[in-house]
Amino acid sequence: MSEMAEAIRELMQEKGVTEDSIKQTVESAIKAAYKKTFGTADNCVVKFADDLSDVSVYSRKTIVDGVYDPVTEIELEEALKMSDECEEGDEIDILVDPKDFERSAVSTGKQAAHQGLNESFKDNLYNEYKDKTGEVIIGYYQREHNGNIYLDLGKVEGILPVKFQSPREEYHKNDRIKAVIVDIKKTNSGLQLVLSRSDPRLVQSIVSLEVPEIEDKTISIHKIVREAGYRTKIAVYSDKEDVDPVGACVGLKGVRIQNVIRELEGEKIDVLKYDPDPVEFIKNALSPAEVEKVLITDEEKRTALAIVNESQFSLAIGKQGQNVRLANRLCDWSIDVKTEEQAAEMDLSEFTSRRAAEELFNTSEETPASGEEEISTISDLPGVDADVAAKLKAADLDDIQAFVDAYDDGNLSVEGVTQEQLDAVNKIIRDVVEFVEEDEETAESEAPAEEEADDEEYHCPECGAKITLDMTKCPNCGVEFEFE
Repeated sequence: MSEMAEAIRELMQEKGVTEDSIKQTVESAIKAAYKKTFGTADNCVVKFADDLSDVSVYSRKTIVDGVYDPVTEIELEEALKMSDECEEGDEIDILVDPKDFERSAVSTGKQAAHQGLNESFKDNLYNEYKDKTGEVIIGYYQREHNGNIYLDLGKVEGILPVKFQSPREEYHKNDRIKAVIVDIKKTNSGLQLVLSRSDPRLVQSIVSLEVPEIEDKTISIHKIVREAGYRTKIAVYSDKEDVDPVGACVGLKGVRIQNVIRELEGEKIDVLKYDPDPVEFIKNALSPAEVEKVLITDEEKRTALAIVNESQFSLAIGKQGQNVRLANRLCDWSIDVKTEEQAAEMDLSEFTSRRAAEELFNTSEETPASGEEEISTISDLPGVDADVAAKLKAADLDDIQAFVDAYDDGNLSVEGVTQEQLDAVNKIIRDVVEFVEEDEETAESEAPAEEEADDEEYHCPECGAKITLDMTKCPNCGVEFEFE
């Protein structure tokens, strides 16, 4: 049995299974052979030496006076030959030589051992890899079948299905391939890892390696979307105002992002800044196109209209709609891109005023009444284009009252701002701002009048005696009167 103990040690080294798993498998195999020989394994006892130097098999029998079942029972006289302390009803373990097992029983034991070892091996591998889904692993091209690539990963085999391959990439024998683990499957031969080269997590892993600021949490990745082999969009942000998240990811002279592009075989990558404001985020998401304006057309349905210059339209849409499609997925908004000419034919005032009113209403709800601040400048108004507001401020027309007075006088002209844009600003002001100056002046003018009325003296029309407003008869002459 020492040879079996040596085999156990070899299995532990080759298969990487635990000692307990090996012992349990060997025990199951011996019991299977025992059962094949004696018809039952209920009384089979397997004992291992502490150092695994030996494995012993025993047949546990009950001592009786008159044997009915020789497999499980033994005569008292026979038992006394083995031990003087035996008594009827006791149990005794009798050593069994496995060499006495039938040939078919040995084959059954081997089959059970192989099956048990394979299951233990699979379970150990599965436990090792079950928590690694989403992680990146490196393997080597082994073979190809029906377009699927099989990789050598050491202990296990990896498969890179056609649907998870990048259309830009070609693979050859012994190529080193980096991929993401997306699934784990048990097979007859062991374990198989399903890999992907099209998963956004692959890009995230590569970028994280190239940008140490991501690893130390200075910069965070909001979301990554991609159409493998063509274009990827990465939205990043930082909680620190003095950190440029986009610049850090791109690197000096684009070194960092070029390493990522090289790993993805030339796939285009857009790194953009995430903004919690959907208007700004949508503008950024449509890069490299420059967006003139974004209007939220339906907040609940998450639909928006992006207006671009005619020269930027094809860039914003992208090849076969790829750029706007990725922007939709990145922002989780349905974005409709129009040129300025197309937008001019649409009635956009409803969307502009609605968003402005909603933002103002939300702000008034969130801010306590005691802490409300009056909006006095155009740049503070929601829904006003930032460029237009900046130009009005440069022309000393950022004050709302000054703008309204100039607009009403008909002599409003600002360099770089069209009449349509001025009309749009005026409409937002009319829809959003409430002018209360006249009411306040009226109230102020009424207050002194009431004070004057309170201080005025009244005299009887007959005798001239002093009277008050609450009197109906003169206390001096007795004439009756009535105030109107």
